[in-house]
Amino acid sequence: MKVAIVFDSSTGRTRAAAEEMAEVARAAGHECTVRSVQDADPAEVSAADALCVGSWCQGLFVVFQHATTATMDFIDSLDELGGKPAAVFCTYKTAVGGMLPKMAARLESRGADVTGSFKSRGPYAAEGFKDWVESLG
Repeated sequence: MKVAIVFDSSTGRTRAAAEEMAEVARAAGHECTVRSVQDADPAEVSAADALCVGSWCQGLFVVFQHATTATMDFIDSLDELGGKPAAVFCTYKTAVGGMLPKMAARLESRGADVTGSFKSRGPYAAEGFKDWVESLG
């Protein structure tokens, strides 16, 4: 299965988490690409069998958490996803608020079936991501 992981990273923490997530996907036997939202081709991501979109958490300590504008704009640029499995993830320091459900809703508006939602305080794959990858078959 082809899995596309797309992320927006400010300090490199989200990039590192995305790279580690890709290693988990590859270890499970999937082909996996990892690209920043600035470098990813929306058509190629839309053509993947499954996708995962991530962002670092913007906000004021514990309020107004949200994904970056670049992340949400990238999601909006995707083709119709026709029920493909998808996941969202973020890296954060203090809290994530409603960030992940908002990202999931935006992906669902493109036709994705969002079956995973993950958060990580550090530059590593979030707990539960491996289970999501294994659910892909």
